[in-house]
Amino acid sequence: LLEMGGHKPRGIKAGRKLKTHRRLQKWHDKEYCKKNGASQWKKPFAGSSHAAGIVVEKVAVEAKQPNSAIRKCVRVQLKKNNKRITCMVPRDGGLSFVDENDEVLVAGFGRKGHSVGDLPGVRFRICKVASVGLLALWKHKKDKPIK
Repeated sequence: LLEMGGHKPRGIKAGRKLKTHRRLQKWHDKEYCKKNGASQWKKPFAGSSHAAGIVVEKVAVEAKQPNSAIRKCVRVQLKKNNKRITCMVPRDGGLSFVDENDEVLVAGFGRKGHSVGDLPGVRFRICKVASVGLLALWKHKKDKPIK
């Protein structure tokens, strides 16, 4: 006995139907949506791993409960799309190397767009200041160039 229906169309003229069905069904795949959706370009980095920007102001972000601390952060205006983001300055005393109107290189925090730890809403961190690595400045291996 042969059962009718419930299968993909077969035949010499079924090509268009199969092609359009496959195109529409791809959007039910989570990875495909993430890769090809327009939401990627709405994010501050717009698909890239790092972005350059200018420090607008220094801010202090209060840590979430149960921790009690004031984390040192900076507001950065990105060059590529003029979006303003909050970035964490890593290491103890790292904020002393970052001044306002400095050019910085910003990277993600390692959680694909999510905030890390007890920092609410901070999804990025500072890598370089005035094209010198922040770790090299912190270890006193390099000096910050004078403007």
